[in-house]
Amino acid sequence: MMIHFILPGDTLENIAKKIGLENSVHLKDFHNQHCLKEDLIIDDLIPGKKLLLPDLAKIKAYNDKNDAPFKSPELNPKISFDPVGFNEKFKIAIKETSNEAGKTVDKSFSYIASLEWKKNELGEHLFHFTKDQFSNQNETKMESLAIESMRPLYPIEVFVNAKGEILRIALKKEILNNFNQIKGKLLDLFPDKYAKIYLEEFEYAVLNAHIFDEKMKEDWFLKNYFSSFRDPFENGKSFFELNLDKTLLNVQQTVKLTDNKEEILLHQTLKSKEENQNDFTVNVTVSKNDGMIRSLNLSYSYNEFSALNISEFSIENI
Repeated sequence: MMIHFILPGDTLENIAKKIGLENSVHLKDFHNQHCLKEDLIIDDLIPGKKLLLPDLAKIKAYNDKNDAPFKSPELNPKISFDPVGFNEKFKIAIKETSNEAGKTVDKSFSYIASLEWKKNELGEHLFHFTKDQFSNQNETKMESLAIESMRPLYPIEVFVNAKGEILRIALKKEILNNFNQIKGKLLDLFPDKYAKIYLEEFEYAVLNAHIFDEKMKEDWFLKNYFSSFRDPFENGKSFFELNLDKTLLNVQQTVKLTDNKEEILLHQTLKSKEENQNDFTVNVTVSKNDGMIRSLNLSYSYNEFSALNISEFSIENI
């Protein structure tokens, strides 16, 4: 047994944390079991009075009860991945803001994403992914070309593992077989030399499976929807890595308790954040039934070449 003299600002919670006791309730119980009657803790701690602390063996015995609030099943859910029969549409909205020397530039973009489960073969789930109904606030000719170039490639095949993580992304064989016709129609639609240069590069990426796979894995919908957020929780937290704008982020995930028995609300932040470092905050709603995302709201800010860049990204099931 140890003795601690209570200081102003001391709480059972912060003292328990200092001595490695997971559930501060046991600190109060231990003290009251061993102290004099006049030293009983009823409500708040009183500065100047003694607080009796358990020794290491007793702390371990308390921790072995696994009854700390952060160890509750609700805060440590097992997020399944059972997409069989899944076929949903989502409204995707993206807003990018750049601020440099007091000058702010905004760009917004939205589209409808369709995600359809097709089959499970040899432990791999195959989805068909499609984008449609594009809306671009700052539409340019090259952006229109990029959209129209991708349109005939859909649906794209997305292969994921049993945990819901992307393995590879590919085009259907019939799309590849008909690509010359697709390119010819695009050249007719955009008959200028700049479009021709773009389409030559586009053809190279499309016909090289590895390059196409790597480029598609940068898609914000796919990388967030099929990230490793379903990794196991321990002590109220889970951790995974996410690559955004070619920056590898170490993400910490916790659960926000709600009254909704059909969904899990996840809150994601950076595992550790230092001054002037990137900032990252995400709220995700996941179905308890199949482990599929129903909604996601992401905010990501970073500094590059003295400019502050902010990306806002959302997924809403429709």
